[in-house]
Amino acid sequence: MTSKPKILLIYTGGTIGMVKDYKTNALKAFDFNHLHAQIPELNLLHCQIETLSFKEPIDSSNMNIDNWVKIVNCIEENYEDHDGFVILTGSDTMAYTASALSFMIENLNKPVIFTGSQLPIGDLRTDAKENLITAIQIASARTDKDEPEITEVSLYFEYKLYRANRTTKVNAEQFEAFNSLNYPPIAESGVHLKFNRAFLFRPTPNEPVKFHKELDNRIAVLKLFPGITKEVVEAILTIKDLQGVVLETYGSGNAPTEPWFLDLLKKALDKGIHIADVTQCIGGSVILGQYETSVAMQNMGLINGKDITTESALAKMMYLLGKKLDKKRFKSVFETSLRGELQ
Repeated sequence: MTSKPKILLIYTGGTIGMVKDYKTNALKAFDFNHLHAQIPELNLLHCQIETLSFKEPIDSSNMNIDNWVKIVNCIEENYEDHDGFVILTGSDTMAYTASALSFMIENLNKPVIFTGSQLPIGDLRTDAKENLITAIQIASARTDKDEPEITEVSLYFEYKLYRANRTTKVNAEQFEAFNSLNYPPIAESGVHLKFNRAFLFRPTPNEPVKFHKELDNRIAVLKLFPGITKEVVEAILTIKDLQGVVLETYGSGNAPTEPWFLDLLKKALDKGIHIADVTQCIGGSVILGQYETSVAMQNMGLINGKDITTESALAKMMYLLGKKLDKKRFKSVFETSLRGELQ
């Protein structure tokens, strides 16, 4: 590439897009059209930066599948004209949004990097500038063959770049807000920017990029806890028009062996509801059949979520429901890694 890489910065909302008015001490929206004036360090980067902001910024708590499609549309409309994308969203739901985009964009051959901050960009001790500058630098990084270093949806926070669909927000107060216990960082920022190339995800060669926008959010999360009652489980599994359930079990996929619980699961499966067994632990994997407390669920055909995160499981289930697969195919595809989301 002879010219500087073109990076599109897409601001959807979130703390990173706020600045403090030091006269009133109130927070106000940051004008990304004056990005270089506010952050002159960006002039040192070898790239061209263009910005695009949602007309109405979205608080991360209000993020939904319509907004996911809106972000994907922004990328699709600008895909051919740009070499990389940096998406700024609120950190509270960033792992969900970034996971969803990893499934919605197939054969991605350019970087899509999510970042944000714990403090507003104008705060004295903000983490926003470092996160933003390094995310843009990573998005513009090229190999010796002049190819993008990153060709997947990723998430950058506090000196580490993670595969997006492997992340979970683990801290609301520390700058190290995210972690990925089941997969190592794919890049780390220190004195030098180091890419862990052995862990990078690569698209299928010679296959065109595809954008998928049909999602089905008729799903529920059922988190088990000691003392959970039949009434609670039944209320969730009998929700009208329910299509899928992410079942958060204990440890390596274990759950109560009481007949009423297993009977409710069996009835839901017989109705065609897809149920994926994922662990409540932020690290480790579901291993159905390892203990007696998961043998029955394995025998009745629950989906083995392996080491997928809840955030990624939700996104993957919405994505696959949009494909309208039959029950057997749905289970097979869910248990297969599509974008590096599970082992």
